[in-house]
Amino acid sequence: MATIQILDKQTLSNKKYPLKYITFEKPDAEGEFHNLQKEVYFRPDAVAVLLVDADQKKLLLVKQFRLPTYLNGSDSGYLVEACAGLIDENETPEQTVRREVEEETGYQVTELTKIAGAYTSPASATEFLHLFTAAYQSDKDHSKTGGLKAEGESIELIEMGFDEAREKLKQGEFRDMKTILLLQYFFLNQPS
Repeated sequence: MATIQILDKQTLSNKKYPLKYITFEKPDAEGEFHNLQKEVYFRPDAVAVLLVDADQKKLLLVKQFRLPTYLNGSDSGYLVEACAGLIDENETPEQTVRREVEEETGYQVTELTKIAGAYTSPASATEFLHLFTAAYQSDKDHSKTGGLKAEGESIELIEMGFDEAREKLKQGEFRDMKTILLLQYFFLNQPS
């Protein structure tokens, strides 16, 4: 099969991360070439981690405001989700998990396990998301930082038992894709 040819790139915005309008040529299944255009958001790769206290049978999630959800029909714009963040330059996904968990929750994690990786929105964004589970101790002292004030974060910690989280998942109460995936993985692989 012939290769894809990038014909033109126009930067539409470069405020935080580049948004580009790309004209490219690619063949269809019969080998006929077509010129196409797409807007692509060049967003850095990211991590998400489900925090698990297996002894206490608890999960730790965070609740924070997400403007795009507010703009797309969420009454409040607040989501309950797994701890997550963008990977900084020269940082491994594992280092990012540890940094983000400490920034958002104040906890230190152990037993960090990568379970998968996937593109978050492959039709429009370059972001690749690394998915993890990690252990935390719910009864351990921690500094409740609630996110970085410099980034406008105001994060509420949401701790819930396994049964409550499983029921909320079944009822469709979680609205964040990475959190749904992590919870499904956890409940499918949880020892009986």
